[in-house]
Amino acid sequence: MLFSGSMSFGELKTFLQQGGITMGIIVLGSLLALFIGIERILFLRGFSARSQDLHQAVIRAILRGDAAQAVHECDRAHIPTAALYRAALDRATRLDRLGDAVDRARREVIQALRAPLWVLGTLGAVMPFVGLFGTVWGILHSFRQMAIAGTGGFAVVASGISEALITTAGGIAVAVEAVVLFNYFQARVSKEAFDLTLKADELVEAVEEKADVLRASSSAARPAGSETAAPASAERVGA
Repeated sequence: MLFSGSMSFGELKTFLQQGGITMGIIVLGSLLALFIGIERILFLRGFSARSQDLHQAVIRAILRGDAAQAVHECDRAHIPTAALYRAALDRATRLDRLGDAVDRARREVIQALRAPLWVLGTLGAVMPFVGLFGTVWGILHSFRQMAIAGTGGFAVVASGISEALITTAGGIAVAVEAVVLFNYFQARVSKEAFDLTLKADELVEAVEEKADVLRASSSAARPAGSETAAPASAERVGA
């Protein structure tokens, strides 16, 4: 974080007041980076294990030719990668479109994993300039006060310049925080994307191998609902 735990509330208040509105923007940027970091940690916690468990369960069901069980595993899994397996099962009757459907779902899952990371990248790039802007503005203010007072010398502007430099230090600190978080999550997402590509390839192979059995399993599950609906239709026609 931008501030150490040993800083008292009074020192923190003085620190923020010296930086002015620019320091307020920097603090908000620091809190935003921290919030995104915590949110992504919670989102990715256990993601690999849950994704692997779902993959194994669905692949086993597909290899048994049990389309209903595979769909059930997808429905009860609260994880974005379930969309990958739903797309494959929906295209079991159209193998010519299977690869494209799975690849499209895979890219959507990867996009969901890295969705908020652009904010961290933006903070890492922009915050040093925000801090520099605050410093330049503070220095200009110091020289303007010197002109109004009609006195000169370094001693007159030293205090104002030191306060202005606080924003540069704050901007750099937030940028470091954001860049570290961005690189960490980018590495995590890259690893998950590679694993997801391997899973997608195995999924396509399994569906192509068991396509006939899956189609038969899906069609066998349909008549149960059709048979119950047919008598009702006949009764309405007879009536």
